[in-house]
Amino acid sequence: MREHRKVIDEIGRRGLLRGTMSLGALTLLTGCDVSEQDQVQRVLRSVSAFNDWVQARLFDPDKLAPRYAASQVLKPPRFNAYYGIEDVQPIDAATWRLELAGLIQDKRPWTLEQIRALPEQEEIIRHICVEGWDYIGQWSGPNLRQFLTRVGADLGAKYVAFHSHDDYMESIDMASALHPQTILATKYAGDPIGDPYGFPLRLRTAVKLGFKNPKWIRAIEVTNTYPGGYWADRGFNWHSGL
Repeated sequence: MREHRKVIDEIGRRGLLRGTMSLGALTLLTGCDVSEQDQVQRVLRSVSAFNDWVQARLFDPDKLAPRYAASQVLKPPRFNAYYGIEDVQPIDAATWRLELAGLIQDKRPWTLEQIRALPEQEEIIRHICVEGWDYIGQWSGPNLRQFLTRVGADLGAKYVAFHSHDDYMESIDMASALHPQTILATKYAGDPIGDPYGFPLRLRTAVKLGFKNPKWIRAIEVTNTYPGGYWADRGFNWHSGL
């Protein structure tokens, strides 16, 4: 609390009235099926946006998440997606390309060989799912900040969006993308990531919940236009920081 006192005070000044009005609006709607009322949905979206603002203000881009020992790593990692493992579609490494879009100067696509040739960073960190489970994973791959710098991305932009082969799309704020522990993972526990776990490329950041770490990435886009995300578009909190 002491560490974030300045931000908390600012939240109190700017957000208390907004939060009170939101709660009051919900109270006035008693007796209705609040889950289906347009006005309630607007209130809930407003509250979610306020939560995003609070989390962004509290986020420390220099604070590192805990790291763990290799002996604690779960092998293999736990599978999770919005469909069953039997529906995973294998990707051909020979034809796979990482496409680049948006506020990036050099938009030439990258092959898997080019990605693997970049300097590699290892992170042994905890994966935390919004469903309540977690595990310790060992991820390796290029640092995302270094990659974005290499391709001439606008590091002052607001968002980085990731498009996956399974039509999943997720986005994160630029501050989280530039965090020292955010990488483009190509390996797990020293071996190439297997098909069910995001082959050949997945995001791995220590500062977001698990669903903010898309697998099977095929494209990266840098933008100032809010891109949303698969679960955020379905009502989950977009920032979802840890």
